[in-house]
Amino acid sequence: MLWRGFRMQCCVATGMNVARDVGNGVSASVGAVLACAALAVDFDAARHGDFQVVGALAGPAINQFEVKDLQSAPGDFEFQSQNAFSSGQPRRRSIDNGGGDVLYDDNTVIRQREALEVQLGITDWFRVRVGIEYEQERLDDPATLADAGRFGDLQLDEVAFEGVVVFVKPKAEGVGLGLLVEYGLPVSGEAESQSELYIGPIIEAHSGAWTMIANLAFIKLFGGDGADSDLDFVRDERWDFGYFLQGKYDFSRSVALALEGYGTFERIGDTGRRSEASMAFGDTNQHRAGLVGYYTFFPAERTIAMLGRDRGTLATDESADEKELSVSIGAGVLLGLNEQTPDTTYKLSLEVEY
Repeated sequence: MLWRGFRMQCCVATGMNVARDVGNGVSASVGAVLACAALAVDFDAARHGDFQVVGALAGPAINQFEVKDLQSAPGDFEFQSQNAFSSGQPRRRSIDNGGGDVLYDDNTVIRQREALEVQLGITDWFRVRVGIEYEQERLDDPATLADAGRFGDLQLDEVAFEGVVVFVKPKAEGVGLGLLVEYGLPVSGEAESQSELYIGPIIEAHSGAWTMIANLAFIKLFGGDGADSDLDFVRDERWDFGYFLQGKYDFSRSVALALEGYGTFERIGDTGRRSEASMAFGDTNQHRAGLVGYYTFFPAERTIAMLGRDRGTLATDESADEKELSVSIGAGVLLGLNEQTPDTTYKLSLEVEY
């Protein structure tokens, strides 16, 4: 636990340093995230004596519980920490094939997910993001029935690269349209671990204090190789479909409340090749929805207000046309909408924008 806390603090501190040095551009942003990944890999390897991660290899492709918007401008910088913790996990299914051979449902179940990301606006119509993700997943191959519900350690899972193209910028009263493309590359785990490609539209609408955003993504899983001795390995390069929805009401510049929904439909159009476990237990669709509150504050405004009070004068911002630093904290609870989804998922996010 001490190491995990140190690792997360190192990454957060690195991201904040990058925020202060935003003028260094893309190289600084990418360097911050890769530095975190290098720290995690080196220290985990030193702790275990080698580098091994047991990761779930099946189940619906589930991204971070975050809705992507269409905001982009040259030089815009953002650091994010996206975190989710689930409880009330679905009970693991199993079949006794006789002779002590037990077939387990190998669909992915995740207890905890943490992501650190940096984002940079290239133009008004294009932005990029790179991030690292940690996951705590249910064990793939439990030794006994007693271990069937056990989870592994929180481990570095993948590096993700994202691009957003804006076709129609959203107006104060109107609808915008864009395209999301994201590639998740597994950087640890067994050879069977697969890459994920997300591609689909972003629709953003504004009306008064309301903002509605829909991300619809087709998800392609590909890659992965079984060990030479694993005669049962099946490369399941299927297509999934995911959605990320948000309806948000801004009570003020600082306070907002959102209804959010996230879900994945696994294996659309009977794509891919089913494994023995998939044929026995079927595919898994997960759906969540709940309320998330957001509080945003602006450090520069507080500093100006304090200076005004100290001097007994009205302080004004002489740099109103310059970029503004903001810090947003989000917290909420997402409820599982079917029996294949954890009962409760707690969402916590931190976003620093400049």
